[in-house]
Amino acid sequence: MSEHDTHRMFERFSSGYYLGELYVEPHDGDRAVIQRADHEHVNEQLYADGEGVERLDAPLVMKLGQGHIPVSGDDGVPSGTLAIPRSLASDDLPGKKNVLLADADRAERILRWEGWRPFVNA
Repeated sequence: MSEHDTHRMFERFSSGYYLGELYVEPHDGDRAVIQRADHEHVNEQLYADGEGVERLDAPLVMKLGQGHIPVSGDDGVPSGTLAIPRSLASDDLPGKKNVLLADADRAERILRWEGWRPFVNA
């Protein structure tokens, strides 16, 4: 997937979210993951503010169904795929799903509420 295609994975949906469509599948891991290059690119394009040295490995925050989940990068996941722990998977997976991606401010609030702190929880 090219950088241009990755950026188009998500489009502004509301004041706090971007909307995208990803192939969502359950996996045996304990955290939600997308392809590392996609993760870094989305992080850079949508979360970075262009000031100083910025992390590109901070979790993205996606809303799938009714819950928010932190999403990390993983080299073993195909581009355009969100792999979620089986414990979070619904019966209609795998399949294409609309996914909301929290913008930078909302993601930071959600992550802090969950106990994640930048530069501590890498």
